[in-house]
Order: sequence, then C-alpha cells, then structure tokens
Amino acid sequence: MALGTRRTLALAIAALGTTAAVIVTEVARVRRHGQAEHLPEALAETVEVAVAGYRGGSTRENALLNLLTATSFTFALARLSTFTIRRRGTLGPFRNLVLRDRHVHHFVPGILLAFLAGGASIVKRDETVDPLLAVPFGVGVGLTLDESALLLHLDDVYWSEEGIVSVQITAIALLMLSGLALGLRVLRRGEAEVLPG
Repeated sequence: MALGTRRTLALAIAALGTTAAVIVTEVARVRRHGQAEHLPEALAETVEVAVAGYRGGSTRENALLNLLTATSFTFALARLSTFTIRRRGTLGPFRNLVLRDRHVHHFVPGILLAFLAGGASIVKRDETVDPLLAVPFGVGVGLTLDESALLLHLDDVYWSEEGIVSVQITAIALLMLSGLALGLRVLRRGEAEVLPG
C-alpha cells in the first residue's frame, strides 16, 4: 500500500473514529443526565435529543446540517460503490454506466442534482424549503467532489495517488469535522430541551 493511500486511510479511520466517539459520548451524557437506565433506553433518548435539537435549530442550521450529512454519506457511498464495482463489476443495481463508447462518471449526475436543487432554492425564494433542497444539493456535491481530481486533471486519475488523496482528504476532513461541530451544537440544544435540568 502506497504512503499516500495509508495516510488517507488513517485520515478516514480518524474521522470515523471521531464520529463514533461523539456518538458514544453523547449516549453516555444522556444516560448520565437523562432518565435512561439501560443502553437501549439511552439510545432512544439520544435520538430524542438529536431530533429536539434539530427541530429547535434555525432553518439555516438545519439546511447546513442536511447539506453536510448528505455530502458526507454520498461521498462514502460513492467511494464504497466504485471500489466494489472496480473489484466485482457490479454492486446490486449499480454498475459502470456506458453510453455508446463513453463512460459516464458520477460527477455528471452530481452536477445536475446540485444545479437543480440550487436553482430550485433560488427560484422558490422560500427559506423553509432550503433544508429539504439541501439534501439533493449535498448528494450532488458529494458525487462531484468524489471525482474532483478527475475534473482537475481532465484525466481519469480516480484510483491514482492524485485522485484518492486529494478527494478523500478534502471531503473526509472538512465535511466530517464541520458536520461534527454542527452536530454537537444541535445535540447540546436538544439536551437543554429534553433532559431534566
């Protein structure tokens, strides 16, 4: 395994480990300060805290959280599915899309989704729909960022050092850390609403 790939893998493990640590810490806080005695009850109360925090958030905060979550999950799913397709040729209904003799990369539907969702938000001029439109926009951004190295090099460098390192470092580090920071804010607000003083 090349050094760049090992570093990227270490970064991914650190980001996922940080996310897991936030979840475990929040469940422990809820269990300590809430009314749950057993783990399943604490998990349910933690979900209640997160939902209350989300509901108490501003439209912009919720749109940003939806954007970051959709982008992060889409990026992870795109990497996993392309890895599986590369190894096996298919992943359930997912496979390489070839029209005539051209491979259609997933940044194409990503750009279309982002343009459509962003355009709908501008045309609608109603901030209350922005949290909903942030989801397809985030999916589009995730699909596009996943292949950003290909767009920068105008060559298929997806599985090269340039492709893997640039995309993974940017997407994993920025999106996961930003999402965690916003997620913690939502959880603290939910705790204040749900857990006894």
